[in-house]
Amino acid sequence: MITAIQQIAINVKDVDRARAFYRDRLGLRHLFDGGPKLTFFDCGGVRLLVGIAEKEFDHPSSVLYFRVDDIRGAHRELLAKGVKFRDEPHLVARLPDREIWMAFFEDGEGNTLAITAEPPVK
Repeated sequence: MITAIQQIAINVKDVDRARAFYRDRLGLRHLFDGGPKLTFFDCGGVRLLVGIAEKEFDHPSSVLYFRVDDIRGAHRELLAKGVKFRDEPHLVARLPDREIWMAFFEDGEGNTLAITAEPPVK
């Protein structure tokens, strides 16, 4: 049975540029490099593989949603680090016990990513 996400792979064209983005701009903890084509990060216990894809795996990335506590604060901090957002933080859904907020951005490799927060309803 599937119990959790162990690893997620993101295809990139330039590993050095991508390593700098995920490490320096997003602040993910760099774990190790797997030769010149792969680099790995820890994202809250989920391993993120960022690398140049083998031909059979070369396709656009899935959207990764990075959980943050304060979406407006995270948005400001990432903007200050040069992250290019497609939109402002916005409400996606209001549930009985919480709201779901998102803001989408790009990683410079053609991949779309997002930050998301789910604050409780007050």
